[in-house]
Amino acid sequence: MSFNYGREERKWRLWKEAEENKLRSLGVDEDTIENLHNHDWEVFNSDRKYYRRLQDAGTYLEELPTEIEQPEINTVDELLNSIENQKLYQLLIRVDKLTLQIVVMRLQGYKLYEIAPIVNLSEQAVYKRMQRLKKKIKKVLK
Repeated sequence: MSFNYGREERKWRLWKEAEENKLRSLGVDEDTIENLHNHDWEVFNSDRKYYRRLQDAGTYLEELPTEIEQPEINTVDELLNSIENQKLYQLLIRVDKLTLQIVVMRLQGYKLYEIAPIVNLSEQAVYKRMQRLKKKIKKVLK
């Protein structure tokens, strides 16, 4: 979405005019109102420069590839289907389903203390399963 300078300036002027009318009705002197006007105008111009730069950066970022986006994994089968490394895949299909379910839950953002009661294991047992799997993965991927 682009920043429309003319429209934003019109909106700012309408807002500023209403604010200045309100200040005048409250008895604020004209020098103070003019100082506020000048300060707000500087802030508005600063914002305009920011949005212009943001827009320029946005077009640059839009040109970058979006291949980094990861699919959401909700099941053990989705986890296995997302593995592209053949050695890692061969390792994971031999791992028990409970450990793979723990991995899926960790990928979803669960903490070990949240996973333990769901899989009916102690936190230590969940931790050990994860550590053993990490060791196997490191050994295979070396």
